[in-house]
Amino acid sequence: MSETFSRRNFLVASATALAGGRLLGADMPAMASTGMRSHDLPDLTIKEVKVYHINGNQNVAGVVTNSGIEGNYALNNRYWHPNWSNLGWLEFAKRTLIGSNALDVSKITSQWVPSRRRVGQSSYAAAIDVCLWDIVGKAVGLPIYKLHGAAQEKVMAYASTQHMRTVQAFVDLVVDCKKKGFKAYKIHPGTPQTVDGYKHDIEIIKAVREAAGDDMLLLHDPVGVYNRFEAIKVGRVLDEYNYCAYEDPLPTTDIEGFIELRNMVDVPIHMGEFIYTIYDYFEYIRRNATDTVRLITDNIGGITGGIKVARLAECCGMDCVPHNWGTIMDHAAHFHVELASPNSPFFEMTQETRSGEEATNVVTFPYMKDGDGIVVDEEGYVHAPTKPGLGYEIDFDKLEGMLQRIET
Repeated sequence: MSETFSRRNFLVASATALAGGRLLGADMPAMASTGMRSHDLPDLTIKEVKVYHINGNQNVAGVVTNSGIEGNYALNNRYWHPNWSNLGWLEFAKRTLIGSNALDVSKITSQWVPSRRRVGQSSYAAAIDVCLWDIVGKAVGLPIYKLHGAAQEKVMAYASTQHMRTVQAFVDLVVDCKKKGFKAYKIHPGTPQTVDGYKHDIEIIKAVREAAGDDMLLLHDPVGVYNRFEAIKVGRVLDEYNYCAYEDPLPTTDIEGFIELRNMVDVPIHMGEFIYTIYDYFEYIRRNATDTVRLITDNIGGITGGIKVARLAECCGMDCVPHNWGTIMDHAAHFHVELASPNSPFFEMTQETRSGEEATNVVTFPYMKDGDGIVVDEEGYVHAPTKPGLGYEIDFDKLEGMLQRIET
C-alpha cells in the first residue's frame, strides 16, 4: 500500500470552492436545480402524517401532501440521543407539518433557535427532514443529492463488521469481503471487558492485515471504549500495520484526549457521530481534535444537518465520512449527503453477518421493491441512485403484509 493511502494525507481533501447552486439555505432548492417555477410544481402542502408500525424497532414514517406525494423514512430508536423520544414523533410531526409546505424543509427543521442550540437538535427533526426531501425529490423527478448539487456519482464502499469476538471471525470475513469486491474493511472489535482487553484488539488488527494483504484499506473502530493509554498503544500498532483510519478510539467528550492522541499517532482520527448538534463540530475542528469528521444524520437533523456538517468540513480542508447502519433508508440518507459532498471518500456498507456467515455486498430490506438495493460493484464502489427522492422505492403491498398497524 502506498504512503498516499496509509497516512493522514489520504483523508485530507482540498477545500474546493462551492458553486452557488450547491449551497443550502434557500427554501426552493428543487427549482434552482431544475429551472422549474413554483406554479409548475404539484401542491406540496402537507395534509397527513402517519407511522407504519412493523415492530418495536422497525417502523416507517410517512408524510403525505395534498397532491398525493408521500415521503418516507425509517423511524427507529437504535441511536442513543440525549434528546431522544421517537415514541412521540407522530404527534409532534402532525403539529409541526400539517398545513406546511414541504419546500420549507430548512425552516421546519432548523436548529437556529436558542432552545435547540442549547440542548442539541431535536431527535424528531431527522425523520421529518428526510421525508420532506423525499417529497421534494419525487415532485421534481430527481434524487435528493442532485437537489443539493451533485458532487459525486459513486463512492468507494468499505465493509463494516459486527462487534464479533474472535480473531478468526474477522479474518474469515475480510477474506470473503475481498472476494466480493470490497477494497476497504472496518473492524468493530468485541473488546473483552478486562483490564487488558485492548490487547485482544491488537491481535485482530495484526491478523486482519496479514489476511487482507497490503493492498486493502483497513479501518478500526472500537466505538469509544479505550482510555488514553490504550488508545495510544492501539494507535501505534495501527501505524505499524498501515491502517488508514482510527475511528472513535476515545469517548467523544474527551476532546483533550483526542488532541493528545492525534499528536502521537500518524493514522488519521475519525470522530463526530456522537455529536448531537451541528454547532458543536467547530470546536473539534478548530482545536485539531480530529482529521476526518463523522456524523449520524438521525442525530443532527437529517440530510440538511448532514450536508451542513460536510460543508463545514470541506471549508476546513477535511473529509467527511458519515456513519451508516440499519435499513436501506438509513443508508440512503447518508449516501445522499456523501454524493452531494466532494469530500466524502467512503460509504459504510454494514455487514449484518455474524461469525461464519458470508459477506454481503447488497443492502436491501423486505419491504423494498424487487431489485431495489444498494449494491457494491466489482470495483468496490456504490453508484448513485437514479430514482427520485431517496432513490429506493418501498413496495407498499409488501409493507402492508408486514404491518401490525398504521397510526395516524
